[in-house]
Amino acid sequence: MEKQDGRRLRSVVSYVKRGGRMTVGQQRAWDDHWPRLGRTVSELPEGPLDFTAWFGREAPVMLEIGSGMGETTSQLAAAAPELNYVAAEVYDPGLGQLMLRAEKLGVENLRLLHGDAVVLLTEHVEPDTLHGVRLFFPDPWPKKKHHKRRIVSPSFAALVASRLAPGGTFHMATDWENYAEQMLEVCSAEPALKNRYDGWAPRPEWRPVTKFEQRADVEGRVSHDLIFEKQ
Repeated sequence: MEKQDGRRLRSVVSYVKRGGRMTVGQQRAWDDHWPRLGRTVSELPEGPLDFTAWFGREAPVMLEIGSGMGETTSQLAAAAPELNYVAAEVYDPGLGQLMLRAEKLGVENLRLLHGDAVVLLTEHVEPDTLHGVRLFFPDPWPKKKHHKRRIVSPSFAALVASRLAPGGTFHMATDWENYAEQMLEVCSAEPALKNRYDGWAPRPEWRPVTKFEQRADVEGRVSHDLIFEKQ
């Protein structure tokens, strides 16, 4: 399936476009900050995105896929001012909330992309350039018939690996056991990636506890981290 400009659309995606209005605060943050901080993936010009020009400096680029409501993302960006931190998300109020949080924390090293991260990586990120990719608690699509919608697949692992710079990391976290096992199996089979640990990675102290982890703990599920490195 193709758009009118000839670029391909994906028939199976890993996310659901949720509705929902922004709060007054989220809308104000959007109006104030989106023109400078945000771009829409489907409206990007063809070719690689110039992160150096967008950030106004040259620095390692960290891409977080699925920033949700931005609580974790804003803290991680604030804690790593040496990085050009990019968040990709499809939920408008989530991006508005992220900008609101970033404003309160005084974060300057953050840029936002609204849209499909697979399209972003495929069409707008040059190979061998990213310092890291983070994927924390993606939609687990728990029903077996929906597993094909899970973002971590052999083709996705290969795509991420191709965009990472040598030594760059692909850090995943999930509280669904069979998805964690799938992530481990898929990424272990990707020749360009090597697990930094023998199985699960220790939970990094620097990664904030998300609401998904809190809920998983209450419901008796164990969260797993995985960190793979580009060889």
